[in-house]
Amino acid sequence: GVQLMNSGGGSVQAGGSLKLSCTASGYPFGNYCMAWFRQAPGKERAGVATVDRIGTITYADSVKGRVTASRNNAKNTLYLQMGSLSSEDSGNYFCAAQLWACPGLYDGSWTKWRYWGQGTQVTVSS
Repeated sequence: GVQLMNSGGGSVQAGGSLKLSCTASGYPFGNYCMAWFRQAPGKERAGVATVDRIGTITYADSVKGRVTASRNNAKNTLYLQMGSLSSEDSGNYFCAAQLWACPGLYDGSWTKWRYWGQGTQVTVSS
């Protein structure tokens, strides 16, 4: 079956950087739109970025200019390079996959994504 494995989270000082990875298995990675979501305690899961099958990237307004999402179809891996981190970026970060078209990053869109990684915690301290 489809499996997504998150890695790369950790603790970092405000202003620092982190790179997250999501390695996929069990399905043809190139056929799926991929995404990053995050969830802070007590808050709904929110979209961060989508990377469609041909590499077109869409970012949430809250992260534009500070993060870079990418995918390597040969390695079945999705990445999220984050910089200028603040405490507002703390949370559990999940990758998601959906066959063919990207469901989007709007509020509540997380319900439209079929497959999820287990999440990786990011903690930014000031």
